[in-house]
Amino acid sequence: MIDPDRARAVVFEPVTVTLDRGRLAFFAAATGQEDPVYSDLDAAKAAGHPDVPVPPTFLFGLETERPGAFAYLVELGVDLRRVLHGEQSFTYHSLVHAGDTVTLRPRITEAYPKKNLDFLVKHTEITRDGEPVLDAVTTIVVR
Repeated sequence: MIDPDRARAVVFEPVTVTLDRGRLAFFAAATGQEDPVYSDLDAAKAAGHPDVPVPPTFLFGLETERPGAFAYLVELGVDLRRVLHGEQSFTYHSLVHAGDTVTLRPRITEAYPKKNLDFLVKHTEITRDGEPVLDAVTTIVVR
């Protein structure tokens, strides 16, 4: 069983990333995004964007790219072979574009047992120049 107080006390280092147009286009193609606004600068500008916009869900994956992205689970005594992705939600506050620099600040907001499973809820605030861009909430289930 995961100790809820210990889980909420986990400290994550902020992650700051400058978004690259080529990488955004690659992600758009990999996720089947067919709208050229996500991969072609001219199409993006014709649609009124200053640059290629970030495809939906792209920002969520940035958090998992840092070394030791799942070390906090090991710290909490979780066997990574028993981890399931439970749920994910996004609240968008503004659009983000290639060339923008964003900062991700994750924290565990809840930890609770239910029916012989442990649940961890991680909230990640993503900002650009200190202004909210996206709030991502992920529920992790531990069998």
